[in-house]
Amino acid sequence: MTPPRARTWGRVGQTPVVRVRGRGSGRVSMAAMTCYKPGECSRLIYAIREYRGRKDEPKGFGWRDFRDLIIRAHIQLAAPIVLVWDSLRLHLTTGMKDFIAANADWLTVFQLPTYAPDLNPTEGIWSLVKRDIGNLAAVDLSQITSAVKRRLKKIQYRPDIVDGCLAGTRLLLHN
Repeated sequence: MTPPRARTWGRVGQTPVVRVRGRGSGRVSMAAMTCYKPGECSRLIYAIREYRGRKDEPKGFGWRDFRDLIIRAHIQLAAPIVLVWDSLRLHLTTGMKDFIAANADWLTVFQLPTYAPDLNPTEGIWSLVKRDIGNLAAVDLSQITSAVKRRLKKIQYRPDIVDGCLAGTRLLLHN
């Protein structure tokens, strides 16, 4: 996750400079589900993975990680799930398709077009997280990870923010 440029304060006529040491290896990957049910508080369920560039370490999420996130959401919500997600290559793997077919009694999946961030409420969550860490001058990857976790935790406890991300898509919920 590379944060966007952000504005900061500095002395008049002097551009603020942040010295960075070391190489910038590593990344923070995130996966999340925004969960909505009419008449109930919205929920955010997420997972975070650090990649430090080590040998045999996965760089990001695999289909099994997405499967585990869906199972965790099903357990936490104790309800059937209607999953609406984009056509990310990992969402379309054989393993994921088999998992969806095996759990059709509680899992229904609708695919969004290949690139449709304006229809995905989770994109609003990522926008908020990236905006808030835009000025972070992290010393190492764990500092970025903890800042991301802290921001996601704050969003989890604010269902109005999660609702706002759905409203931003202009999609409607129906029973």
